[in-house]
Amino acid sequence: MRHFGHIAPGVRQRLFHQEPCEFTADSPARLLSVALGATLYSPATRPRLADDVVKQAALGVVSMVLCLEDSIDDADVAAGEENLVRQFADLDARTDVAVPLLFIRVRTPEQIPDLVERMGATVRLLSGFVFPKFTEESGIPFLEALERAETVSGRRLFAMPVLESPELLYRESRVETLEGIARAVDKYRDRVLALRLGVTDFCSSYGLRRAPDMTAYDVQIVASVISDVVNMLGRADGTGFTVTGPVWEYFRVPERMFKPMLRTSPFLEGQAVELRVKLIEHAMDGLLREISLDQANGLMGKTCIHPSHVLPVHALSVVSHEEFSDAADIARPGRDGGGVLRSAYTNKMNEVKPHRAWAERTMLRAEVFGVAHEDVSFVDLLAAGIPG
Repeated sequence: MRHFGHIAPGVRQRLFHQEPCEFTADSPARLLSVALGATLYSPATRPRLADDVVKQAALGVVSMVLCLEDSIDDADVAAGEENLVRQFADLDARTDVAVPLLFIRVRTPEQIPDLVERMGATVRLLSGFVFPKFTEESGIPFLEALERAETVSGRRLFAMPVLESPELLYRESRVETLEGIARAVDKYRDRVLALRLGVTDFCSSYGLRRAPDMTAYDVQIVASVISDVVNMLGRADGTGFTVTGPVWEYFRVPERMFKPMLRTSPFLEGQAVELRVKLIEHAMDGLLREISLDQANGLMGKTCIHPSHVLPVHALSVVSHEEFSDAADIARPGRDGGGVLRSAYTNKMNEVKPHRAWAERTMLRAEVFGVAHEDVSFVDLLAAGIPG
């Protein structure tokens, strides 16, 4: 697998100063947690799920969650489990196709060893499980079940807890809940690949739903939770985890109240004007803004419920040539003593010690998503990745 691996090699060479690296499901966890990118969710009950997985992989998706929880009716859980077992067998029989990182979102801890046993040898295609409404009390049984399933299967299996419980949202219980989550995930640090934010559940606790021309950061009660989660669980001192961005719910907007959030100037060349119109029609201007705010607030990657959201997440994850230049200067060996450097672009100060954590994180993102050529913008990356 590699990001932008679905586009022609010649196009990649034109776009990238440093191309995205190749990785597999067995790559180091530190790299995989960043490589998740746009994680596409799909109901586990889809009758042609194996075909869907193969199709999305060919379009650039590198991680998927097959959901047995909120995306399906309570009455369909047993049928969803049976379907997953069949679809994994179907995928396993297709030896000539690429499969993304696959995770199953379960409802109960008991489903984990049960599904692993029923999947048999096809568990080799599974990268892990997603745990809903994770707290210390509810989450430990999931993590213990994962540990048992990993031992039985002989397969490395990762956990991706979803932080979405009301206890995490409410002011009076938030700190205690976060402290408990921190204890739980630290105890199983080697198995926790990333922490996912369930913003839709946060909003539901107050009967809220953000409009397509507003981001999660415009809903202050949600923004405060994101801030606290990153504060306690996303630190760059070696104790933190990758925290992924919240889901974007919209893929077409019938009516707009506010002006579009995409400036015209980046879209003036070639067919980019039409691209801008298409993005606005499908609420992508709000998505692009939210992705930018995710990154500014310490989040990496994003939960996606529509294939059209994947490319914007990946395009905005590519490191610009300017970012790479600054990060490489700051992280260069022999500069542990600190000091201040003028950016090679002569437009900013690079202070070695305060900016080192940012530089190291940027260099890892550059390895996974690549570095754009100096004259390549996110608009070029979007245009190049659109099929046909």
